[in-house]
Amino acid sequence: MPGLKHTTFAIAGLLFAASLAGMVFTHCDRPTAEVPLTELQQQALTFARPLPPDAFEEGMDRSEALIELGKMLFFEPRLSKSGLISCNTCHNMATFGVDQLPVSVGHGWQKGPRNAPTVLNAALHTSQFWDGREPDVESQALMPILDPLEMAATEEHVLAVLWSMPEYVDHFREAFPEEEEPLLYANVGVAIGAFERTLITPTRFDDYLRGDAGALTEYEKRGLHAFIEAGCHSCHGGPALGGRAFSMFVTPAERASGQKDPGRFDITGNELDRHAFKVPSLLNINETHPYLHDGSLWGLGETVDVVAREMLGSELSPEQNAEILAFLAALTGEIPAHALKLPVLPSSTEQTPRPVFD
Repeated sequence: MPGLKHTTFAIAGLLFAASLAGMVFTHCDRPTAEVPLTELQQQALTFARPLPPDAFEEGMDRSEALIELGKMLFFEPRLSKSGLISCNTCHNMATFGVDQLPVSVGHGWQKGPRNAPTVLNAALHTSQFWDGREPDVESQALMPILDPLEMAATEEHVLAVLWSMPEYVDHFREAFPEEEEPLLYANVGVAIGAFERTLITPTRFDDYLRGDAGALTEYEKRGLHAFIEAGCHSCHGGPALGGRAFSMFVTPAERASGQKDPGRFDITGNELDRHAFKVPSLLNINETHPYLHDGSLWGLGETVDVVAREMLGSELSPEQNAEILAFLAALTGEIPAHALKLPVLPSSTEQTPRPVFD
């Protein structure tokens, strides 16, 4: 039950905060010196943690060659059947990792069933997709390429495209030097995932969590207090302020139409997961409209009111709403500069498969 999950999470957060109280954190999230934290900072540390510099796990390859290859593949439209759609089409780096559409438009102008969440900081989530069907960004990256509604390709098509360009063959050999034959479909996901693990967007809230009490304005601190007081923190925790749990949610638009997305139930078949969706990250939330899993709400203020009412049973006052919005605005970070620099992709050859639009 959501209430039990929230209680367990809150208790764990309190224990975590107790061990951190009075400490300040560096960019690498390690305590460096004991300094007094304010009561509000200590409260924030019961559910939040500063962002790490990247999302690589211990033992993962983080070579420049692998990350650069992943970036090229992220922006490569020729992986799609039409030669038109890339990962960046739905997760546009110029618009904070989203396409700013209610649902994405894929192959042959088909529409997907759910809103495309931001790829920024997504590697910090404990699962991928709204229904949590994939465990990490490496496996997630492979699915849209083959989805007939999205990029509509096949593994054979993807490999034919990459093998047709000698530069890609060389890039795979450089990125996977210990593999005899590295140009494999699975390695496409490994490379894209490596690039996505660099897409971390630190904010002033991270500085605040590390001990800089002046990183937030007084009004933003009031917003943080209102955020906690309303109970928003019970779901939106961890370094990404979300992406770690599932909650039952039927949007107002779904209720009005009677067409309710089964959510995680489609993956698990468990009735307890019917209409359950991954709690989204709040990082860069000001920039990642429209909102909710169906992309049915465009205003962040309205979304905050709807979620507070539907999930917390709370009617926020206009003042509370405005304060929370001020805090959420402080969660807007900076897109990594390397992600905003477009890669120059290899030229097609006579062997490169031609676009197919049907």
